[in-house]
Amino acid sequence: CSGVSPSSRSVEKVASPAMMPSTLPASGDAPSPQYPEGVLTALGDGSLFGESFGEGPVRVVWLHGWARRGEDFAGAARLLAARGVASLALDLPGFGASPAPARAGGARYYAEIVAPALDELEENVVLVGHSFGGTVATVLAARAPARYHALVLTGAPVLRAGSGRAPWRYRLVRAAARYHLVSPARLESARQRYGSLDYRRASGIMRDVLVATVNESFESELAHLAVPTNLLWGELDAEVALAIAQRAREIVTAPTTLRVLTGVGHLVPTQAPEALADAVYEALA
Repeated sequence: CSGVSPSSRSVEKVASPAMMPSTLPASGDAPSPQYPEGVLTALGDGSLFGESFGEGPVRVVWLHGWARRGEDFAGAARLLAARGVASLALDLPGFGASPAPARAGGARYYAEIVAPALDELEENVVLVGHSFGGTVATVLAARAPARYHALVLTGAPVLRAGSGRAPWRYRLVRAAARYHLVSPARLESARQRYGSLDYRRASGIMRDVLVATVNESFESELAHLAVPTNLLWGELDAEVALAIAQRAREIVTAPTTLRVLTGVGHLVPTQAPEALADAVYEALA
């Protein structure tokens, strides 16, 4: 228990997006966009790219999940733009338009890459992170709370769900490979058989990034968050269970809310853009 008074926390269960009226205009009712869309912006040293939505200073930054890209947030970003809120959806290193990082590292290393790019923006932005992007956002907000107005996380694996150990058969092959007792082809065959779908699809340095990522847990960063934190979770999330959000809410000492979307899975940005836009708009208040 964090010791925060009940008034600083809340949990809410809401209907699926199809049943829930949005506080933002429906996409069909939104006026014709008067802002540049689909324009990629180079940030930092020019190796990080993002897509801008809306006019004026950026007030929201979106960080996507593993093997995704910033365009996942286009639906929510357009809804916010219709309300006069400009935002920037980044392609994290190794995804979309952004090249792979120079070396392997997990969310903490990715935060080091992203932070200089965000320094170019106005302070007090709302930082939104989905899945892997949520872990990067958590690190960023914990390290520089003065820069961010609020944090919105959805489907973010901020706490390790289990032991994280690979199947024993794979560990046996991997150990044999270290002593050159099996061929590289046999090792790769074992990786393809026992590895996760993300692991099988990744290659080169991005596979090493993934390995570093799945072994991270962020209890320390959660405990040091000093910005209002909003957790928006799909009830049917099979990738990052709702229990992770519930545990995280007990660790965070800043004002925290947890909203559960019934009938929604892991991909909240694309499955429930209206609910995500509402959560971000509320966080801007």
